[in-house]
Amino acid sequence: MRVLMINKYLFPKGGDAICTLETGRLLQEKGHEVIFWGMDHPRNPELPLKEYFVRNVDYHQPGGPISQFRMAANLLYSFEAKHKLESVLQAEKPDVVHLHNYAHQISPSILHTIRRHGIPAVATLHDAKLVCASYLLRCGGDVCDACGQGKYYQCAAKRCVKSSWSKSLLGAIEMYLHHDVLGLYEIVGTHIAPSLFLKRKVEDMGFGGDIVHLPNFIDTAAYRPQYGSPGRSIVYVGRLSEEKGLFTLLDAVGRVRDVTVKIIGEGPLMDALKRRVAEGGLHQVKFLGYRSGENLLDEIASGSLVVLPSECHENNPRAVLEAFALGKPVIGSRLGGIPELVIDGLTGLTFTAKNADELSQKIDSLMKAPEAIMRMGRNARKLVEEGFNSEVYYQGLMRVYAAARERQ
Repeated sequence: MRVLMINKYLFPKGGDAICTLETGRLLQEKGHEVIFWGMDHPRNPELPLKEYFVRNVDYHQPGGPISQFRMAANLLYSFEAKHKLESVLQAEKPDVVHLHNYAHQISPSILHTIRRHGIPAVATLHDAKLVCASYLLRCGGDVCDACGQGKYYQCAAKRCVKSSWSKSLLGAIEMYLHHDVLGLYEIVGTHIAPSLFLKRKVEDMGFGGDIVHLPNFIDTAAYRPQYGSPGRSIVYVGRLSEEKGLFTLLDAVGRVRDVTVKIIGEGPLMDALKRRVAEGGLHQVKFLGYRSGENLLDEIASGSLVVLPSECHENNPRAVLEAFALGKPVIGSRLGGIPELVIDGLTGLTFTAKNADELSQKIDSLMKAPEAIMRMGRNARKLVEEGFNSEVYYQGLMRVYAAARERQ
């Protein structure tokens, strides 16, 4: 089978890109031919067809008024992406198109091209973009589902996108155009929800298309578990952004004695977090920056446990799956898909998002019980070995592909 794998980023920038690359690698190992297509970027690996990738778009550095207008227009409907994908489809003739994160930098305009070629399309949901104009189910620091049942104007009314009325209005217009005017998402035969939470939330908020639950996978053979730790250290891995609850984490660890905190990642909150650490005298907190590969896995493996203090609805976070594969329990907030993985007393502990007191108590209780850390770590490893392995995912994906091709 020839599969065209689409994601805006084609290097391991985040969970969506890693899932794209790992899914492609798995399919290649199973004998399928995989073609990658997305956005041009200096960090991309050498890939065929890169001359047909869309131009690199950085919404954090929009430039002058003309550049901003072009970006806004492409966000709504990118003719560049349509034309470049047309060339790829004509040349490669894939049997299935598997979409991942393609909103904004690529835009759903490409769905018209896929339909014109009569190629079945499936899409993995990495967020709630199908039903939420800001995609995070979050507004003003709180979880939010006001856009449900097609009420996308709520995004502009509540200024959900970066607290900007103009950006939020553009987000609302984008949703009405893609859903109600053009009906673009109806072209996708099946959407894959990695968490039951996301499947149910998208359905409850009014999306009527076919959604199947298929969790992400992890190749446990590539991870050497290290149960327990000789020291007292916790690890955070992920983007340093507002919705990740990192200020709550800092407030919590300031109340726990003799615990080292390793924060791994990069993002817009780096400077603010470092200021909070300096002002609070939190010398036990270390910022390690971006890590990947063995360097990242070694840092996680040397810790006692992983903490995910998110204040948004996470989907099926890879940070949790990697922690489990390394034999580490997780303390996570009780939001989104996190409780589907972090089972209290079995693979870790959960706490109420934004509650630094409760988080500090959960950290302290585990740090005082090294035998519980060992037990939960073994349970966590067993969970991913049995339920989140590559073969389980592959068989499920083949069923999704087969159904999409039969419906075409």
